[in-house]
Amino acid sequence: MAKQEYGVETIKVLKGLDGVRKRPSMYIGSTGKEGLHHLIYEVVDNAIDEALAGYCTKIEIILHADGSVSVKDNGRGIPVEKHPEVKKSGLEVVMTMLHAGGKFDKKAYLISGGLHGVGVSVVNALSEKLIAQVKRNGKIYEQTYKRGRAQNAIKVIGKSKETGTTIRFWPDKEIFNTLKYDFSTLITRFRELAFLNSGLTIVLKEEKTKKKQEFHFKGGIIAFIQYLNNGRKTLHKPIYFHKSEKESVVEIAIQYNDSYTENIHGFVNTINTIEGGTHVVGFKTALTRVINDYAVKNNLLKGNGKLTGDDVREGLTVVINLKIKEPQFEGQTKTKLGNSEVKGFVNSVTTTALSEYFEENPSVARKIISKVVEALKAREAAKKAKELVRRKGALSFGNLPGKLADCISNKLEESELFIVEGDSAGGSAKQARDKRTQAILPIRGKILNVEKANPNKVFSSQEISAIITALGTGVGEQFNSEKLRYGKIIIMSDADVDGQHIKTLLLTFFFRFMKKLIEEGHIYAAVPPLYRIRKGKENIYVYNDNELKKYTGKSEVQRFKGLGEMNPEQLWETTMNAKKRMLRKITIEDAAEADRIFSILMGSEVEPRKKFIEENAKLAELDV
Repeated sequence: MAKQEYGVETIKVLKGLDGVRKRPSMYIGSTGKEGLHHLIYEVVDNAIDEALAGYCTKIEIILHADGSVSVKDNGRGIPVEKHPEVKKSGLEVVMTMLHAGGKFDKKAYLISGGLHGVGVSVVNALSEKLIAQVKRNGKIYEQTYKRGRAQNAIKVIGKSKETGTTIRFWPDKEIFNTLKYDFSTLITRFRELAFLNSGLTIVLKEEKTKKKQEFHFKGGIIAFIQYLNNGRKTLHKPIYFHKSEKESVVEIAIQYNDSYTENIHGFVNTINTIEGGTHVVGFKTALTRVINDYAVKNNLLKGNGKLTGDDVREGLTVVINLKIKEPQFEGQTKTKLGNSEVKGFVNSVTTTALSEYFEENPSVARKIISKVVEALKAREAAKKAKELVRRKGALSFGNLPGKLADCISNKLEESELFIVEGDSAGGSAKQARDKRTQAILPIRGKILNVEKANPNKVFSSQEISAIITALGTGVGEQFNSEKLRYGKIIIMSDADVDGQHIKTLLLTFFFRFMKKLIEEGHIYAAVPPLYRIRKGKENIYVYNDNELKKYTGKSEVQRFKGLGEMNPEQLWETTMNAKKRMLRKITIEDAAEADRIFSILMGSEVEPRKKFIEENAKLAELDV
């Protein structure tokens, strides 16, 4: 792709910085942790655009001890010359005007993620202070801003033969309800960006802890797919193909494994399109057709009928990396691609490349066909099992499982379902609950590990059937969140290791079969106390060992081994009373990383799990 000029005349001004501080969530999603991290992503995306244009090879992000963040790149540097239209420096235009940037003029950036041009100006508006430093034209330029306004004219502070931009910003405590960054969340995002930009180096540092992570992957998305499939038994080496057409480029990496889940990760100009879009639809259509055509042509179906999309995607991991000139995203969050022409482009590329690969690699093709035919058979068996779940539900009282103690309210926003470990704890919970809004479903022991089980076995499980029936949404292709019967689904398990294991098994089930419930914010974990302390006539409940240290030696301490040890009054007071209890909301910050960790910890491969435990053993807290 030809390199383009980036001069001050390429910056197009649309309109000023209005209302960002009044309504920050419109621009960065929230004023909580997610929005705080989004500030970094917006600045880094500018540097990534320089990498996409072929000028930037290294990006360094530093979390400073004073709460500020700096992002440094070795790109061309933001233009500093006076803008012909607004008579200010290009730097000040980019930093202080909402819809201003080089992305609107196709000479500077043919391909860009930050097409709305709001990124760095919004960061500036939401920072109590920001310092922009530009190396360009043999000089070092600097300008300081406060809450979006320039505090001085741009000035030359030195000389340099290098080029690039450094943005250092202090998030505004008047805007954000947290100023604490999560190092692991940033690691996940920057690792992803390094995979998608082969050869780019991204360095992340934290001054306080002296932590440092460096990412550089020459293998690109082939290395990415191998990383995603770590912990799974794969059927073949990654299949890779790419195609350039006019000003569009697509590269795709495919690898099947022996799991029962599909994992499709689509990116457009390095933006993770978590809701998919036309690029993903084009790929899915082509994959289904090519595999069906090959199977029929080579008589591999043997009377089993036609393979569906669900069949051919079972056990599939794929990364689609698309770069196009003018992507049409749904909203500023950019989670779904809408370009209609992309569907045909990706479909055509996948059809041609995969058909050729199958013809040249018949042994791999047959392994894949064998896998998906087994999926077809399992789907038919699972369909019967699901029908059985529905029939059992229809025969039980009120179409609900017999163990369920339902609530009176049918209002989604106030009704809660507690999934409780053990009959004794379930009995206490039934006595303790607010019958109007709280339903109780006891489960017996550790439920099936769905990561290792085929769908037929999953839907034949009595405990899982009870959960599916109680929730009312159905699963898989029949899942419908509009039929959900409870606004909150709360996992209430013991605070010990066994309780955490049961919680993990339930979360694995929800992640694999009802992920939408997590994405829509319906899944929670209750936080029961670890200890009860008697201080005179007063009961004090303690939820962690650090808190306990305050009371050591001063009172009689009772360690709760499980929920069943608490009487109904204690259970209500500590864990179920909405006015006093603590709940942890389960969220998915990064679907690719969550999928990988579930596979490592809950899958059938032992070595990756052993390695994970060894690497993270020092971080674990012992429950003695």
